[in-house]
Amino acid sequence: MKTLLRNMTGNTGGSQRALLLLISIGGLYALSIALSNTFVNIYLWKQSGNYTDLAIYNLAQVILQPLTFLFAGRLAKKVDRVLVLRIGVIFLALFYLAVLMVGGASSQYLVLLGSLLGIGFGFYWLAFNVLTFEITEPDTRDFFNGFLGFISSFSGMVGPLAAGYIIASMEQFTGYTTIFTTSLILFAGAVALSFLLLPRPASGRYEWKRIWTEQTYNKDWKRILNAHFFQGLREGTFIFAITLWVFIATQSELAIGTFSLVHSSVALCFYYIAARYIPPTRRKLAILVAGAMMYASVLLLMFTLKFPLLMIYAVCTGIAYPVVMVPFASLTYDVIGRGWRAADMRVEYVVIKELFLNAGRAVSILMFIVAVTAFSPTVSLPVLIGVIGSGHFLIYFCIRRIHTVTPTRDDDKKAVSDSWRMQENNADPR
Repeated sequence: MKTLLRNMTGNTGGSQRALLLLISIGGLYALSIALSNTFVNIYLWKQSGNYTDLAIYNLAQVILQPLTFLFAGRLAKKVDRVLVLRIGVIFLALFYLAVLMVGGASSQYLVLLGSLLGIGFGFYWLAFNVLTFEITEPDTRDFFNGFLGFISSFSGMVGPLAAGYIIASMEQFTGYTTIFTTSLILFAGAVALSFLLLPRPASGRYEWKRIWTEQTYNKDWKRILNAHFFQGLREGTFIFAITLWVFIATQSELAIGTFSLVHSSVALCFYYIAARYIPPTRRKLAILVAGAMMYASVLLLMFTLKFPLLMIYAVCTGIAYPVVMVPFASLTYDVIGRGWRAADMRVEYVVIKELFLNAGRAVSILMFIVAVTAFSPTVSLPVLIGVIGSGHFLIYFCIRRIHTVTPTRDDDKKAVSDSWRMQENNADPR
């Protein structure tokens, strides 16, 4: 692989070593998450059979993740970016270790497990995105984004299918133990690799409060943040409910793997199409049309849960989600790039964006909890998904007045790659 990198980029020495290590850590992360993350919710459901339990587990994640982003941002600006990455991978490994240790009693430790995962995601993604900016150079960025994007895409397609087959082929919870152990080993490997990265100490002021108040002065920044809230409003519930409904409809983990394979395969094709054929002048139109398609796809889920309808949903969201997210990511980074002291405050801008995204997710899950506890789920859930399912469609009405500029081709490539990397689990349809 070193020869491949040298031939493609002409890069040698320490920067090449750091680049390979970061790709390896990212690849191990992508494979581990693709194997297990989709099935943790099913594992908990089979233990409790309670919608509220799953919601509490996911709520703990989306609350702890932005809080961790705030703290991790301070460490990244004042201490060491590599240390932040290592802490994130360690917490993700601890999550799977905890799941294996408590085993059949996992449903009794929902807040603990969700918190461990949320903390791990927060540290990992903050550090990974900062290190990507620092370690890659203009002549290596395309290789890095392309190769890591391929690994993430391939893992998202094959991982859930392989895990579903393993679980379905083994008795009781043996298959779950197998895939969780595999994920633990992969994250342990990522921890070991992180010690090979040279420290990247940092010093400087951490001004997240100033970037929060930037909404007052920069209306485009406020509009982008509102749009991320609505993105989170749909994702908060849909990110765990869809795969659960596939399982309820089929009682088969292999069906979940098949569903994820179809969704991820279609999405991969449309990420390429969106990146290549949506010009900057058509970004808002693409977001409107694809957001409407995302909302329309909810109709497939509102009245009955049949596997053929769920597969049609997988295809529809596999088409629409990339067509929303590629131009939306480009627009987001355009707005950040034009923001106050963007080069110095990059970490703070990402942190505030994540606060709004996860606030939307938290509101979504709280609405889900109210719907399933205060009313009959068979009556309340169709109404709920009809409301929160509008999230991606409402993005357009937040961003339609944003001033747009024509970016360079390099800016487009970077934004597209970020739209892939900023998703915690590409196998899950939104």
